Amino acid sequence: MPISLADRVLYLAYDPGITPTDGGLPGLDVLKKVVNSINMFGIIAVVGALAVSLGVWAWGHHSGGHQAEANGKKGAVVAAGAALGLGAANGIVAFFSALGTQVK
Repeated sequence: MPISLADRVLYLAYDPGITPTDGGLPGLDVLKKVVNSINMFGIIAVVGALAVSLGVWAWGHHSGGHQAEANGKKGAVVAAGAALGLGAANGIVAFFSALGTQVK
C-alpha cells in the first residue's frame, strides 16, 4: 500500500524527542577528563611548534635563507591557527550545537 504525500510530510516532521543529557552513560566524567587532557596536550604541542617556527623564521632572516624564513612564517601562522582552533573548540561546538537545536 503506497504512503500518501501527507503521511510522508507528517513522518518527516515527526520529532523523536531526543536531546543530549548529562550523565546518561557511565564513564562520562572520565571521557571529559581524557578530552580535556588531549586538548591540553595539543596546546602544549602548539606552543613548541610556535617556538620552533619563530626560531626558524629568525634564523632564516638573519642568515639570508629566504626559504627558511618563509617556512618559519608559514609555521608560525599555522601554529597560531591551531592554537585558535584548540582554544575555541569548546565554544565552536557549543555554538553549532545550539544552532542545531533551532532547526525545525
